[in-house]
Amino acid sequence: MKVSNDVLQVLDRAETDGPRLVLTGTLDRKLYLNTAKVLEAAGGKWNRKAKAHLFDGNAADVIEAVILTGEITSTKQQFGYFPTPAPIVQQLIDLADIQPGMRVLEPSAGRGAIALAAVRAGAVVDCVEIQTDHADALVAHRERNITVITGDFLVTDPRPVYDRVVMNPPFAKDADLIHVKHAWEALKPGGRLVSVMSAGVTFRQTNRAVAFRSRLDALGGTVHPLPDNSFKESGTGVNTVIAVLPKPV
Repeated sequence: MKVSNDVLQVLDRAETDGPRLVLTGTLDRKLYLNTAKVLEAAGGKWNRKAKAHLFDGNAADVIEAVILTGEITSTKQQFGYFPTPAPIVQQLIDLADIQPGMRVLEPSAGRGAIALAAVRAGAVVDCVEIQTDHADALVAHRERNITVITGDFLVTDPRPVYDRVVMNPPFAKDADLIHVKHAWEALKPGGRLVSVMSAGVTFRQTNRAVAFRSRLDALGGTVHPLPDNSFKESGTGVNTVIAVLPKPV
């Protein structure tokens, strides 16, 4: 069941507390009925006494999945690690405009689909990956132009030494926005960050999403929508975009 953008925006503004979800703002009748239909399909039942829709589990987790995918589905979704399909890897590399000899950072590198493509474009790549098995798989490539650090990228202290940052971070609960903000600090002046992100960054009203759009506009950055189900082969239906953020000289 696809969910329209106007309903997604209503869900983004909703207040949740455990199993409770309360709609906020003034909705016209049509929008309210469409939203109520989505909530019911997602498992939320209107409770007059509670003046809220009640879910069996955590309402915020249910709604987050709907916002990220733009649909109601019975298929379990993942929003952490998902390999980047080859066509999207190529689009990331093209938008990054990687030139031979450039120093590139890939945070949350997974098993290195992006890093290996950047090396083929002539770059020297530093990777950070929190999961040991993924980091070991990257090391196993024995690629001399890739350095792998095993650890949590968010606890690193980035220095502005990279010509490019190319990334596909986790998405749930604004994780992509958190990772992109941190990674931005690693860019040298005149550098460029290119990241897969949830399409929700274009409309969500969280403080982080609003701040991201403001920074994107100020930098003259761009957002490139990706087709629906671009990551289907990786096991997630999340709606995605590619964001490009240049760093001023």
